Amino acid sequence: MSTFRVMIIDDNEMAREGIRMILESDPIFEVVAEGSSGEEAIILSERWMPDLILMDIQMPGMGGLAATKCLKEKLPYVKVVMVTVSDDIVHLFDALKKGAQGYLLKNMKPEAWHEYLRAIAVDETPMTRELAFRILKEFAPIGSDVAQPSKLTSREREILGLVAKGLSNRDISSKLVISEHTVKNHLKNILQKLHLENRVQLARYAFEQSWMSRM
Repeated sequence: MSTFRVMIIDDNEMAREGIRMILESDPIFEVVAEGSSGEEAIILSERWMPDLILMDIQMPGMGGLAATKCLKEKLPYVKVVMVTVSDDIVHLFDALKKGAQGYLLKNMKPEAWHEYLRAIAVDETPMTRELAFRILKEFAPIGSDVAQPSKLTSREREILGLVAKGLSNRDISSKLVISEHTVKNHLKNILQKLHLENRVQLARYAFEQSWMSRM
């Protein structure tokens, strides 16, 4: 099993310890460095070259959002997940616009952290129901050439509904008794048919087409 090198950036020592304990309980993650500011995040990233950074939003000096923007410009391959006690929509939008791959609340259960971060690590970002409801018109603009859901097959419409509910590819494959590879192929077809670029836009499309109300 491949391991993913993780760096924790939080100005609160107890918070760093708690995050480290959660990560160390999952063998796929290896904590390679810790820091307490945005400035440290940049310096340590260039030294340790992590795969994933868990970044607090509000810190003295350079905050997590500014650090994320700088990091994505210097090291675009690094995945950044914002970790915060706040579920403020403004913070969510700012984090994603500055290049973050995800957004975690500190009060989430450890098993939810593991599932979410594993998905981030292998490039399968699950859109949780809570986040999907927050994909407003301000974020991930959708072009005017988006097709109607009538273009989709019954199976594709079924998968779109499951994406709208926040299920990951693994969950969808289990529910429909098909392989994850088949799920990914269906998603590629759905994105192509609807003229969408990614899962975030797909979640917003589902929201605007009232798929959320069918949960």
